[in-house]
Amino acid sequence: MAFSLVRFRARDPPVWNDFKRLYAGSPLAERSGCGQDCFPEGKNGSEPLTPLADLEVFARVVTAGSMSAAGREMGLSPAVISKRIKRLEERLGTRLLQRTTRQLSLTEAGQGYYERVVAILASIDEAESFVTRRSNLARGTLRVSAPTSFGRLHIAPHLRTFLGANPDLVVHLELSDSFVDIVAEGYDVAIRIGELDDSSFVARRLAPNHRLLVATPGYLAARGRPADLSDLADHALLAHNADTWRLEGPDGLQVVRLHGPLRTNSSEVVREAVLAGIGIALRSTWDVGPELQDGRLEVVLPQWRASRRVAVHAVYPTRRFLPQKVRVFVDWLAALYGPVPYWDRGLDLAAREG
Repeated sequence: MAFSLVRFRARDPPVWNDFKRLYAGSPLAERSGCGQDCFPEGKNGSEPLTPLADLEVFARVVTAGSMSAAGREMGLSPAVISKRIKRLEERLGTRLLQRTTRQLSLTEAGQGYYERVVAILASIDEAESFVTRRSNLARGTLRVSAPTSFGRLHIAPHLRTFLGANPDLVVHLELSDSFVDIVAEGYDVAIRIGELDDSSFVARRLAPNHRLLVATPGYLAARGRPADLSDLADHALLAHNADTWRLEGPDGLQVVRLHGPLRTNSSEVVREAVLAGIGIALRSTWDVGPELQDGRLEVVLPQWRASRRVAVHAVYPTRRFLPQKVRVFVDWLAALYGPVPYWDRGLDLAAREG
C-alpha cells in the first residue's frame, strides 16, 4: 500500500480541525476504532502532536520489514528513520516495535496502532484521490479572449471537436482586436499575437506568425512588381492602425512609411482591400495562407518580412495550480497547430526565414 498523502500538513488550524471532526464521525473511524482521540493536540492547540510524516515512516517500516529498507524506499537514511520512530514512541509513551539484531516486530500496542494508522492514511489517500479526479476533469466556464480574425478562422471552426471531448465545459469565446486586461476582465486565457513583454503572465508559444508583403496578380500587373524596398514609395500601401512597417531583411531592420488610398482600424477591411486589388498589404500567413496557395495573392519582396520574434501565444495569469480547463484548452490548441501550422503547409517560407 502506498502512503502518498502523508505530506498533508495542517498549516491552517481550521482546516485541520475540520478534518479531525469529519474523520471522527465517519464510518471509517468507527471501523478502525479510532476517532478524534487519534489526533492529540500540541500545546498551542493548533497542530497535531504526531506529524503525519511520522505515521508514514512507522507504516513504511512495518511494511518494508526494516528501518534500512524503509529508508531506501523513502529516500531517508536509517538514522533519520530511527529518530522518527523514537520520537513517535516517546510521544505515545509506549514501545511500538521490538528491535532485535535480525528483525523488527510489532508490540501489541504497535499492532493496534499500525491498524489505525493504515486506516487514517487510507482515508487521506481517498480524500486526495477524490479531489484529484475532480481537478483532472475540465468543467465549468472557460473565458477566452482572441483577436477577431484569428479567433474566427482558427479557433471557432474547431470548437466542435474540443467541446465534444470536454462535454462538461462551456466556452465563452470573445473576439476583439483591442488589448484586454486578463485579470481585471476575468479571462482564463488570452490568445495574443505579438512580442510579449509582460513577465507577470505565463505565455505558451502556439505557432509562428509569418507576416509577408502580399498583393494580387492583377495589382502587380497594373502597377509593376517592386524590385527593392525603396520601390514601395510608388505603390499603394494598405494601413491598419499604423503609420509605418518595420521590416527585416538583407539590410537589417528598415522602416517603411505608409501611404495609400485606405487607412482603417479593421484588420479584416485590409484583408478584403488587398484581395480586391487595391494595394499591397502586410499580412500573416494564418490570415491569407489559402489565397497564397491558390494564387489569388502573391508574395512581394519575399526577402523582407515583419519581425520573426512575433508569434501566436496563449497567455494566462499563473502556472501554479493551473485549472484543468485552461490546461486542456491550451494543450489542444498547441496540438491543433503543431510545429508547422496547417495554414503554412504548402507555402515556401524557407527563403523568408533568413
